[in-house]
Amino acid sequence: VQLVESGGRLVEAGGSLRLSCAASGRTFSNYAMGWFRQAPGKERVFVAAISRGGEGINYADSVKGRFTISRDNARSAVYLQMNSLKPEDTALYYCAAAQRSPGQAPNMQYEYGYWGQGTLVTVSS
Repeated sequence: VQLVESGGRLVEAGGSLRLSCAASGRTFSNYAMGWFRQAPGKERVFVAAISRGGEGINYADSVKGRFTISRDNARSAVYLQMNSLKPEDTALYYCAAAQRSPGQAPNMQYEYGYWGQGTLVTVSS
């Protein structure tokens, strides 16, 4: 499956941003989807994940209550709504796909077999 992220840009602290990830090539509803991010000089880390049908959702503690992951299987897309952005949210955000059983929303990178190229989010203070 091919993944293309979009929506990253420069935003002020406290602002909002919505990232999108468009999938193609395979049956989208067969994949759990995740968002990861890599800040400058740091390792890539988990942000959020959603199960194949959307019934299972998982968030990193650092984004709980501020970020919302959702998906539209009819459009083969997954989204990340980011509110109350902080400078520490600055990172390259990656979309990833994992073949998992229904209900599973994995948070480990090794569980994801497909990755996009990333979209850059910069939050100014």
